[in-house]
Amino acid sequence: MNKIRKGDQVIVIAGRDKGKRGTVSLRADDSHLVIEGINLVKKHAKPNPMKGTNGGIIEKTMPIHQSNVAIFNGVTGKADRVGVKLSADGKRVRVYKSSGEEIKVA
Repeated sequence: MNKIRKGDQVIVIAGRDKGKRGTVSLRADDSHLVIEGINLVKKHAKPNPMKGTNGGIIEKTMPIHQSNVAIFNGVTGKADRVGVKLSADGKRVRVYKSSGEEIKVA
């Protein structure tokens, strides 16, 4: 079970974007996430008339390692760790480690 999923609010805890918040838009692979507005890089793109794209310098969101982000707890306003507990009906649910509250999927 992945502790950080698509649609979660996360905060960057390490790297040049430290302190920024965003929403996970994609899991690139097992350990990398694409987060809106985080880890932006400038890419030089050649024009391609067959695809209808212009050339120039474009800003692109690149994947960031999941160890550099933490889930954002809206109640406390801080980063938090994720734990897994069994619910009453036997399903595994994600909870905040600090409070034990269940993480609501947005």
